[in-house]
Amino acid sequence: MIDSPAPPVLTSKKALRIAVGAMFFMAGLSFSSWASRIATIQQDLGLSDAALGAVLFSLPVGLMCSLPFSGWVITKIGSRKLLISALLVYSIALVSLGLAQNTFQLIICLVCFGFSSNAVNISVNTQAVVTEELYQKPILASFHGLWSLAGFAGAGIGTFMIANSVAPFRHFLVMMVVITIGVIIAARYLKDDKVANPGPVFVMPDHSLIKLGVIAFCSMICEGAMFDWSVIYFKKVVLAPTALVGAGFTAFMFTMAGGRFVADSFAQRFGLKRTLQVSGTLTATGLLVAVAFPYVYTAMAGFLLVGVGVSSVVPMVFSAAGKSKTMQPGVALAAVSTIGFLGFLVGPPVIGFIAGLATLRASFILIAAMGISVVVVSTKAKI
Repeated sequence: MIDSPAPPVLTSKKALRIAVGAMFFMAGLSFSSWASRIATIQQDLGLSDAALGAVLFSLPVGLMCSLPFSGWVITKIGSRKLLISALLVYSIALVSLGLAQNTFQLIICLVCFGFSSNAVNISVNTQAVVTEELYQKPILASFHGLWSLAGFAGAGIGTFMIANSVAPFRHFLVMMVVITIGVIIAARYLKDDKVANPGPVFVMPDHSLIKLGVIAFCSMICEGAMFDWSVIYFKKVVLAPTALVGAGFTAFMFTMAGGRFVADSFAQRFGLKRTLQVSGTLTATGLLVAVAFPYVYTAMAGFLLVGVGVSSVVPMVFSAAGKSKTMQPGVALAAVSTIGFLGFLVGPPVIGFIAGLATLRASFILIAAMGISVVVVSTKAKI
């Protein structure tokens, strides 16, 4: 297990917040670096679109396998040690993706990448919950905003690397060095939250946690749909010019990142329930606008609303789960994540199935229903 010297006993909450924010940024940088070079790796390995789709399924498989493991490890060593180790392994797994010489190797590397990705996700959000408790106000969404900003940074760096014909391995190696340096600097300021008597690891989530998981599930179906289907929607339904087929996805990403920096203040003023209700309403409205008016600018406006809508749901749900009185924060986050991330697994194929039976516009109506479900469940939940 890789670790750094124990943090000072009196670490200021500002230093802790900066350190946790840096960890979120580096996690986002690792993922976006991979995402920016998918097309290059597809070309290098000679994968068809169908083959690439099957290979990419390896990532969520690794992610789901990591969920029970991460919850168990956090109870044993705490989120600080897990985060340090997992983020370093995450960067090493990133480099391995650039070394893959065939499809089988890429699948194995993607499973490891997904596994370490979720270990980072659970541990860094647990650290964020600990930090939020010190501030005694909502701040978790701003951490997720830093992850989104890292996505823009990683995409920009990836574009530069592609333009200069830098091989994915060299690109990823540079990112690993940057992430390693960042971990070494930030690690000493993280909170050591290991407890002497952690209690049982596997506890059946109570009704409140299950409802939080359902809210996350519905929202993550919508979020995943934007990642996987927004470009296709603009191409096949909106019939956008080639230069604008990515406009909807860009609009969504822009408002999702921006929304996370204002979600905390909104939640502090209006409360968690109202925040989730507004988020679900905006998501559903944006999708229905894109379906009812499938033109470039109206669809872009709809996707802008969807970005704002989904931006705060997962951070708010994680924040609420971390305050569970029946489970430790790390275990509660793992339980809610298990339910929520099923949305990423179930959503894309269901959307494709409905699109095959009917139309892609019809499948987007289903996604809008998921936004409405966020409103309904959050209204009934005691949060």
